[in-house]
Amino acid sequence: DKLEGLKTIAVTTNGINLTRLLPRLKEAGLNAINISLDTLVPAKFEFIVRRKGTNLSSKKTVMLFSVPGVLLYLQVNCVVMRGFNEDEVLDFVDFTKDLPLDVRFIEYMPFDGKYCCFEILPAQK
Repeated sequence: DKLEGLKTIAVTTNGINLTRLLPRLKEAGLNAINISLDTLVPAKFEFIVRRKGTNLSSKKTVMLFSVPGVLLYLQVNCVVMRGFNEDEVLDFVDFTKDLPLDVRFIEYMPFDGKYCCFEILPAQK
């Protein structure tokens, strides 16, 4: 049963296990998903999630869960990082412009203020 008084139950995920877990999450009352998708490039996505060769793609997850009626609300969060994915911003806009979801472009901010994204996420060759 849903908890009384809650209007939204949401999860933030990179989408890797979402397909498998979604039925149970929906039974528990999940009605919103925030998908972290910082790149549309499969090799960069594998680098971010630290899993290779599994044919993972949050882009596929976004397409799957943006179907009307699957959930009440879907949001994509994209952290824009200089030297890593800033060249993909227009691709994100093009990819999501006709989907029933919201996209947030979030500025990368290091927690300790000492390092930039080049030191944490090296540029892809």
